[in-house]
This record gives sequence, C-alpha cells and structure tokens, in this order.
Amino acid sequence: MLSTFDYEKLEGLLKDYYQMTGIRITIFDDSFHELISYPEKLPDVCRFIRQNEEAEKACHQCDRDACRTASVKHAPYVYRCHAGLTEAVAPVFLGSIPVAYLLFGHLFSYPDKKEGQAQVIKACSRYGLDNDKLEKYVEGLSIVEKTYILSASHILQAVASYLCMDRMITLRQQETMAQIDEYITGHFAEDLDVTFLCERFGVGKTSLYAFAKQNYGCGIAEYIRKLRIEHAKRLLREDTEMPIALIAEKCGFHDYNYFITVFSRLAGCSPRKYRYSEK
Repeated sequence: MLSTFDYEKLEGLLKDYYQMTGIRITIFDDSFHELISYPEKLPDVCRFIRQNEEAEKACHQCDRDACRTASVKHAPYVYRCHAGLTEAVAPVFLGSIPVAYLLFGHLFSYPDKKEGQAQVIKACSRYGLDNDKLEKYVEGLSIVEKTYILSASHILQAVASYLCMDRMITLRQQETMAQIDEYITGHFAEDLDVTFLCERFGVGKTSLYAFAKQNYGCGIAEYIRKLRIEHAKRLLREDTEMPIALIAEKCGFHDYNYFITVFSRLAGCSPRKYRYSEK
C-alpha cells in the first residue's frame, strides 16, 4: 500500500454519499484490496451469490479488472459485473500515481424487472445457484435508471478528487520508493521482478511502474538490467582473470548469450572488448 488513509473521515464521507444516493461505496487501495465500505454489509443478493466459491472469486476478479480499466481511462468506468448488475469505479490519482479506487455497485439497471431477472439468472447460471431463491432476491431490487447511475458516477469522481484535496488520502512516496530503491540496489543480482517487488512492498504494478518512470526514467526490469551491466563493467575491469561467464552469473544473468546481448546493447560493445578498452 503506497498511501495512508484517514478512515474516520472516509467513513463519514461514504455515509453522506449513501444517504444522498442510496448507493453503497467500497474503497480499494492501489493493489485492489478492499479497505472500507459503507454500508459494511453487502446487499442480500450479492451475499447469496457469493456463497458460491467460484462466484466470490469472480466478484473479486471483476473488481480488480474494473479498477485497472478506470486507471487506464483516468475516468469513471460504468459496467455490468459478472452477475449482471451495474457498477461504477472512479480512480483516485495523486499526480500521475493511482492510489485508490472508489467503487459503487450492485445496481439493478434494466428496462423492466422480468428482463433483468432473466439476465441476472443467465449471468449466474455457471455457479449452480438455486434459481428460485436468486429470483426472489432480484425481485427485491429496485430498478435504477441509467441517467441516475451516470450522474452518481460523476459525483463519485468528484468525491475521488476531494479525497486528496482534504488529505483523506496521502501518498507515502518518499518512504516507499526509498525502501524499494534500497532493496533493488542491494539485491539486483538475485531473481528480481515486478511481481516479487509488488508482493514484498505491498504496491500495485501500475504504481510501481509510475514510480520507476518518475525516478529512473524507465521500467523496473530495465533499471535492474542497467544495474547488472554496471556491476559487470566493474568486475570486467577489476578482475581481468575472471571468466566472463562467471561475471554474467554474478550479475544475475543465468543465460550467457542473453548477457552478451544486453551488455552489448547498453555498453556499446561486447564484454571482452570492454575489458580491454581504454579506461
């Protein structure tokens, strides 16, 4: 998690939004982990659907995919979820860094109740749910007009912007990036990749990429390659007897031919030529 959150203020804001619109909001962090919801309890229809393990996994995947899409769009994204209900997500940016996502959902938006029931039952057919029970849960939902959802999504984006203005969300950029940079510098010869770093420091791939571009001018993988090649240059000059294959291994390259290719691209010549070139 790259950000810190004022949960007390957030809960108050979500409560106000719910009282105005009747729509439940969930806030996710930059790694798509749920932080807070209001109301906390899911709607009955969603709790019924999520009793199925596969359906619950699909819910989480649907949320993650929607957050990613909104991040790319830099705007609210309205969509039908895997269960046939309408949802919207708005990204929260601090500068160019996505730090959180606001999602509202579980809305029943169809021309009429019968058509909507049929669509939801069809969407959930893969989960082996009791259709009679599902139909009763859907029967309890009120139809929400598309225009209302669009207006609510626009207000949601305004709320997302306000979160940063009122410092309900603040970025721990300096601290987190310093930790990541220190770790990469000390472990670049090991099997490092973006997935490992995201898991270790609890950050999202999009956020890590944005940090890398801002601080290194390139992606994480390219930056690690540059560190390895700089280390290889030092070893080539400091120990002219060390086999180049061993140098490649010490710098984190398990494929000798790949090492030669990368070194030649970044250094402008082969490792052997570099070793005996003028210092």
